[in-house]
Amino acid sequence: MATIKWAVDPMHSEVQFKVKHLMITTVTGYFQSFNVEAETEDEQFTSASSVEFTADVNSINTNNEQRDTHLKSADFFDAENHGEIRFVGSKYENVGGDDYQLHGDLTIRGVSKPVTLKVEFGGIVVDPYGQTKAGFTVSGKISRKEFGLTWNAVTEAGSVVVSDEIKLQAEVQLVKQG
Repeated sequence: MATIKWAVDPMHSEVQFKVKHLMITTVTGYFQSFNVEAETEDEQFTSASSVEFTADVNSINTNNEQRDTHLKSADFFDAENHGEIRFVGSKYENVGGDDYQLHGDLTIRGVSKPVTLKVEFGGIVVDPYGQTKAGFTVSGKISRKEFGLTWNAVTEAGSVVVSDEIKLQAEVQLVKQG
């Protein structure tokens, strides 16, 4: 059977991250420019031979221009030298029902680490324009310090400004190609 190629539908997908600020509230950020491509052996997405994700660091948006500029700086993502975040999947496995795990290598700031993401498969539909689409909710957690994002500050009371744990969340709609 021929490999089926899938590409992201950017109008119906979003990639966000959440981080604790002052350990009392959560700040949410988005990547406005990203790409996802996948290859499967079947149309039901029971397996994936290839999954690749990239995000443009310069497209980061936390609804605060000053913070976004700081995140792009060498204190955090260092967009000038590391303009892309990349994930390359190595294994996509069913862990029960519509729940999957996607294992792969995440590269941020030139540092690659293995990560496992939780994937909830939303299903396959044909839209009103005849396009076959697959939907997914992807989530995970990483330690930002493991990827060289070590900047922090301490408040007068001794609390850290930014937590180490980053929660990842994506809603992804893929379109069958060809």
